[in-house]
Amino acid sequence: MLKRGFDIALSAFGLILSSPLWLLFAVLIKLDDHGPVFYLAERVGRNGKTFRAFKFRSMKVGADKTVQAAEDDPRVTRMGKFLRATAMDELPQLLNIFLGDMSFVGPRALLPSEVEIHGSGQHDEVVEDLFRRRCAVTPGLTGVAQIFAPRDVPRRKKFRYDLFYIRKQNFWFDLKLIFLSFWITFRGRWETREDKLGQTKSHV
Repeated sequence: MLKRGFDIALSAFGLILSSPLWLLFAVLIKLDDHGPVFYLAERVGRNGKTFRAFKFRSMKVGADKTVQAAEDDPRVTRMGKFLRATAMDELPQLLNIFLGDMSFVGPRALLPSEVEIHGSGQHDEVVEDLFRRRCAVTPGLTGVAQIFAPRDVPRRKKFRYDLFYIRKQNFWFDLKLIFLSFWITFRGRWETREDKLGQTKSHV
């Protein structure tokens, strides 16, 4: 209950505080390529229930969004590069947090049909089991995997970061992860393929 209360209070405060940025980003996205401002995607939530996640559009209209973005991905717009590097494309997900679809901290909310860049496309029972176990908690805007896992590692390794969070989660751990996320945003390192914190080794 503490976690949910914290999510409601902070997301409401964030929505009010960030409202000028919403207008600014909407104008810049429109000026960039005249396409829609928002991108709505179906995501997998707690217990496998799907929901609609809100994001600022960072890819060109008509781009295939079922495949993870690669480094220097040509599908990403000029404005989208800034939004993704600072994680500002996910600012509208404050609405999802306020509504209870997401939390500030938890495993990343995945597309049901998302495909890995380096995936083999073959059936993997281990990955499916790890996926089911991570769905026991509400997906988050940030989390252990989002912060510490290199972008291009196989999904099963990212899922193990998620399971580590599920075992260790507590309010103070969440606050630490939120603080680290703000630091990464401030430095514009969310699209860095390796160490987002700029350290030789990352310790949770």
